[in-house]
Amino acid sequence: MTKSEFIDKVADESGLSKKDAGTAVDAVIATIEKSLKSGEEVSFTGFGKFHVAERGAREGRNPRTGETMQIAASKVPRFTAGSGLKKAIK
Repeated sequence: MTKSEFIDKVADESGLSKKDAGTAVDAVIATIEKSLKSGEEVSFTGFGKFHVAERGAREGRNPRTGETMQIAASKVPRFTAGSGLKKAIK
């Protein structure tokens, strides 16, 4: 499902116009991004939790040349599914 398809479904479910649904979806995504950037977790009870994980520095390999290289440490966004979402998918 693409973002525009998602917006269409949100508009249908909520009774909002597509423009208002698009604004709402963009606001939710922006709020999650800002919260993660500031180090906060975003939890939706029963749905899941967005959080930032630390990925340590490690040694990698260039697949073309086979040469080893150092991959720097980084922060990555993660999502952990909640029990309600897991039950809904089963």
